[in-house]
Amino acid sequence: MGEINARVFDWDGPLGLPEFAGIADDDLAEAFEEALGRHKAEIDAIAENPEPADYSNTIVALETSGRALERVSALFWNRAGADSNEAIQALERDIAPKLARHYSAIAMNARLFARIDALWQSRDDGNHNPEAARVLEKHWKNFVRAGARLNDVDQTRLAAINEELAGLGARFSQNVLADEKSWFLGLSTEEDLDGLPGFLRDAMAAAAAERKIAEPYAVTLSRSIIEPFLTFSERRDLREQAFAAWTSRGDNGGETDNATTVARTLALRNEKAGLLGYGSFAELKLDDTMAKTPDAVTGLLMKVWDRALVRARKEEDDIAALIAEEGRNHPVAPWDWRHYAEKLRATKYAFSEAELKPYLQLEKIVEASFAVANRLFGVSAVERADLQAYHPDVRIFEIHDADGYLKGLFLGDYFARPSKRSGAWMSGFQSQHRLDGGQTPIVYNVMNFAKPPAGKPALLSLDDARTLFHEFGHALHGLLSDVDHPSVSGTSVSRDFVELPSQLYEHWLTVPEILRSYAVHHETGAPIPQDLLDKVLAARNFNSGFAAIEYTASALVDMAFHTAGRIDDPLDFEAQTLTDLGMPKAIVMRHRTPHFLHVFSGDGYSAGYYSYMWSEVLDADAFSAFEETGDLFHDGTAERLHRHIYAAGGSVDPEDAYMAFRGKMPDAGPMLKKKGLAAA
Repeated sequence: MGEINARVFDWDGPLGLPEFAGIADDDLAEAFEEALGRHKAEIDAIAENPEPADYSNTIVALETSGRALERVSALFWNRAGADSNEAIQALERDIAPKLARHYSAIAMNARLFARIDALWQSRDDGNHNPEAARVLEKHWKNFVRAGARLNDVDQTRLAAINEELAGLGARFSQNVLADEKSWFLGLSTEEDLDGLPGFLRDAMAAAAAERKIAEPYAVTLSRSIIEPFLTFSERRDLREQAFAAWTSRGDNGGETDNATTVARTLALRNEKAGLLGYGSFAELKLDDTMAKTPDAVTGLLMKVWDRALVRARKEEDDIAALIAEEGRNHPVAPWDWRHYAEKLRATKYAFSEAELKPYLQLEKIVEASFAVANRLFGVSAVERADLQAYHPDVRIFEIHDADGYLKGLFLGDYFARPSKRSGAWMSGFQSQHRLDGGQTPIVYNVMNFAKPPAGKPALLSLDDARTLFHEFGHALHGLLSDVDHPSVSGTSVSRDFVELPSQLYEHWLTVPEILRSYAVHHETGAPIPQDLLDKVLAARNFNSGFAAIEYTASALVDMAFHTAGRIDDPLDFEAQTLTDLGMPKAIVMRHRTPHFLHVFSGDGYSAGYYSYMWSEVLDADAFSAFEETGDLFHDGTAERLHRHIYAAGGSVDPEDAYMAFRGKMPDAGPMLKKKGLAAA
């Protein structure tokens, strides 16, 4: 093995981290070739083993194979999402289809599947503990859903579909990144900046400096800049211009237009579902989830949609009245909603986002997220400023358990940059497991908060702070994992269960004692005043109709795409679906189709965007378990949450895991109440 590949595969940096600085972008292409070859040889050895199949020589062997490929993939996909460039994007376009081809070949290896199938057929012999039984079931079902039982012709076609889909996903995400990276709105005069608070001017100045533009301020398509700009700017013409750019990412014609990519993706997904014996791609994707069927998903979404529509129409009427009071005669447009909703909130609750933001320092919210984890699970964080991560902005923390032992490593990547795709996510360089010597998890969170000028603190909105808590909830799911097998470690759970730990964790951000302790003014250090705290808590459901419509529209369109069969023009289909739903003209989908990365940059959340709401049903009920005790950090409830939800990963059926924690399955009532949509 060459020196370059040794650096990629053998992570011998401090605490088992890779030597990030010693791995060049060009090194990854060579490392992929060697890793793919190694993994193929390992798979062939398992499939061709002359010994009869048993759990150890087949399932455990599969679980521990591919270590080199996992490592180069972890390094590569981290760069592709968080610090991309032309070399990485070129490699992504090349490697995504190769990886799809590689995994298709494994799934369609007849000898390998025969060994797994033999173990599956004898699964009732009592030789497996519950986790091993779950892992066997997962492998068998994954192989079947990947085409292991198809004839040769259909297997060949399915492999070609998977390869093409991988390339389309890479193209889709790169097109969105290109549109986000290329657009900015330079501002210079006080008239341009009318209404913009100091924290936003600081963020826009930093963005302008980073992009080296002539104007001193820049509006970019980073959510942490575009949303507050749409909220505070008094320049309606500039709001309209910025909103148009934000909502047309991937829909601008030319090389970065995603319309044909989406159409081809949907056609291939539909064909794939048919090959595997499903009536739609949604049926295929939901087969191994808690929801089970498209009808169950649509039923939940429509229950929320109908109530949210009533609420949103009332909110729109209130905004229209405020516009009229200002002496204006224009209807409520999408680029007006956030602006006037903020004015309504300031009037109704006597506070604004600008008043709250000085109390929400990034540094203190990070501390708060760690403090909650300590109270609930006994873990603590120690920053290692002496260690180098994959980018200078990234921070590294040791996570220790209650006894002081190293539980894992957490990396926080908080600031937006042109090389990073939009959004927020959790991922990992390696997951926890105990096989073959075991390993501790190394997980990271990626955000896109506006980076402040040097010497000034990063100030967050309440939504930003919730996002940080949300993603750290995912990180804890990975860090607290306590299983034997890598395939069921941490977040390796069904799509509509994976958001439970993250969405549940958000609740503790607004626990009053947490806000009183960590929401402190960035200049004076004074805690958030009680009257402001009371107003913030009272306003939690303000504008909830808008928020629910914005999200639910995206989830319903996603489900419609993947149940409809052939769709010739996805954007016309999107428009018609929204018309049929009665979508208010003043609100747009949270993620329009041409930049719906959850659904079209890969198939992770395809026919699965609903899962945030499905998990909301669970998380609202789960938090109620703490509320019922009268102690939001109740030791016994936290211990059950730790053991059955955060530590169990996918080693237990999600319904069984939830029942073990809660003692019952939830209904939608607490979720609707939490969103302010409960029936009067």
